[in-house]
Amino acid sequence: MMKDVEYASSLKKSVRKLLLSWFADNRRDLPWRNGYEPYQVWISEIMGQQTQMDRVVLYFKRWMELFPDIAAVATAPEQQLLKAWEGLGYYSRVKNIQRTAGLVLQNHGGQIPEDLNQLLALPGIGPYTAAAILSIAYNKPYPVLDANVERVFARVLDLDQPLKQVSIRRQLQAVAADFLPRGKARLFNQALMEFGALVCRPKSPDCSCCPLVAHCRALQQGTIDRRPVPVQREKKIEIVMACGIILHENRVYIQQRLPDDVWGSLWEFPGGRLKAGETPEQAACREVFEETEFSVSRLRPLETVVHHYTKYRVTLHGFTCRLRHSGTMPVLHAAVQYCWIPLSGLSDFSFPAGHRQLLHRLDSQMWRENSEK
Repeated sequence: MMKDVEYASSLKKSVRKLLLSWFADNRRDLPWRNGYEPYQVWISEIMGQQTQMDRVVLYFKRWMELFPDIAAVATAPEQQLLKAWEGLGYYSRVKNIQRTAGLVLQNHGGQIPEDLNQLLALPGIGPYTAAAILSIAYNKPYPVLDANVERVFARVLDLDQPLKQVSIRRQLQAVAADFLPRGKARLFNQALMEFGALVCRPKSPDCSCCPLVAHCRALQQGTIDRRPVPVQREKKIEIVMACGIILHENRVYIQQRLPDDVWGSLWEFPGGRLKAGETPEQAACREVFEETEFSVSRLRPLETVVHHYTKYRVTLHGFTCRLRHSGTMPVLHAAVQYCWIPLSGLSDFSFPAGHRQLLHRLDSQMWRENSEK
């Protein structure tokens, strides 16, 4: 159980003071911290979910150049948004961003709401994101509990229960709210998150530079490496797929996925899962035919790529191939539209990660073949 959750007032003041002082000296120069504009805070929080900070900064700067305000997001073509998001994954997020932008323009005068319930009613904004927007953009007293903050409290309090337990999470939420200094929610929440990311790291925490060493019960008890309590990870589901990269008259066939499908509205090479007893080559031929009614031949292995998702490990076998017949009009069964595109033009389209890797491999292979002629 949680040990002595109710910290003495003097101890809370000490922890607050130490973290705020540490943050003043060590805060990273992140672009959305220049003014804490609510739109920018919102985008940074959505981008930052399960993404390393250096990548977030890169994508954020490019996004703001393309879509400087909510109106630009609401009116942008979906494909332009998807292309700007390409590589961050979880593409439903960018669709929710555009839906939310439209609702903010329609119902809130183009301003991100300052009310918790109004925020929670918007697509893609859950309790954590709402609390982050309210505290960081508007400096309102809402605690945030991301993985970094949870880890800091788990070690400072030496929590010996898994944090996902409902009772523990409720108590943790209460502790986070109790520690929040009046009028400084913006700074303190960021200090907690920054401290967890840079010092109280998941592995190899830098205890030698930690300003909270005198208050960290896990350090005193020798349990740092066991806090938070490890949760047994579920074994990932293995998925094996194959796809055909159809080449015809110096062009490549691509098709756009259905809007409500996995990776909805992104572009891809036709393909799907292997069936029992199939080789990857057989699966690629079958899937191409089932999705387009194209008959293909002359399959050549291009590359096999592996991608890890939350619950899945996906192995994708990519093959280049040629049409058996000259007709280039497919019958679409798993896509909304198709294109025959020169290789140089494929970079204008947004692809899932695995297909994008195949595209890079195809580009380098074609360049090498042409240079050898």
